Amino acid sequence: MSFELPTDMEELIYFTRRKINDGRAIAWVEKQTCTKCNKGLMEKPRDPKTGKPKIRATIYTCNNCGFEEEKKLHEEKLFAKVIYTCPHCSEKGEQEVPFKRKTIQGVQTLRIKCHACSGNIDITKKMKVPKKK
Repeated sequence: MSFELPTDMEELIYFTRRKINDGRAIAWVEKQTCTKCNKGLMEKPRDPKTGKPKIRATIYTCNNCGFEEEKKLHEEKLFAKVIYTCPHCSEKGEQEVPFKRKTIQGVQTLRIKCHACSGNIDITKKMKVPKKK
């Protein structure tokens, strides 16, 4: 399974490139198709004046039929694709994991495990630094 990097940011909900100690990670989440009409993409509603998505919106809407879905329910269905170089063993790999962040050391984190050494690779939210123990 070889992931292709996305070419258009309009098709994504989330995208990040991170340097994690000696490793690297590129993660993204693609927009899902509407479950009602199967034609449009589910995205956050847009501001009528600027045309930009409303960042703090609590719903996702279909850009084709207008179907609405709660943010929490919609984000439980999403999967993140990650291309990484492990900071522990320098092995390269790819994974598709559920897009569920966990609180680890006080920071919202998307955690994946290296396929070679089973070391944890943490992609933190908004470049935050975990608290020291």
